[in-house]
Amino acid sequence: MKTKIILLTAGLIALAGAPLPGQEKPARKGKLERLALGKKAEMTGTRMKGTDGKEYSIKDVRGAKGTLVMFSCNTCPWVVAWEDRIASIGNSAKQKGLGYIVINSNSTDTSPKDGMDEMKKRAKKRNFQFPYVMDETSDVARAYGASKTPEVFLFDADLKLVYHGAIDDNAKNPDEVEEAYLEDAIDALLAGEEIAKKETKALGCTIKFRPAKEQARGQ
Repeated sequence: MKTKIILLTAGLIALAGAPLPGQEKPARKGKLERLALGKKAEMTGTRMKGTDGKEYSIKDVRGAKGTLVMFSCNTCPWVVAWEDRIASIGNSAKQKGLGYIVINSNSTDTSPKDGMDEMKKRAKKRNFQFPYVMDETSDVARAYGASKTPEVFLFDADLKLVYHGAIDDNAKNPDEVEEAYLEDAIDALLAGEEIAKKETKALGCTIKFRPAKEQARGQ
């Protein structure tokens, strides 16, 4: 009888810690593990506040033909160099059936100018016609294994990763780009063709992660 009670108690404890149906998969802890090619997008239902005051999730912006998730910020020189292209790709995405969301996961304690007020200014200045949102715990970035800004993750219609890495091969001068990695990947995806270069090295500033479970402050 005593053994049965112990087993029953252990079972109840296990059930108490089990995720409910539809509950988000928790972000990975410790060392970042980058989402592998072919894997499904994570934390797609997590809602994040955008510069327009609304909340968005990756699932909300999902496109019929694919979805692009980009980790970015306000302050990184690499982001600033690529920002016109970030805006151009995003502003034309919807007409192509491609979902697009740009996520800022930086801690404002470490990088004060990455707060929502500055995000709003950048979105207005660059005429962003897509959600630019704040990952208030940095857990979305952790779940994807993102470590740089900018860093892109392109998914197909089934939300499986088909391209990861950089925007192109020349942040400083758009006129001297020889390989437009992201645009080439998008074109191939929309055409139903094989993506020639599925992964490149993301170049940029390191994401300034918030400590686990820390709540965003001063937004």
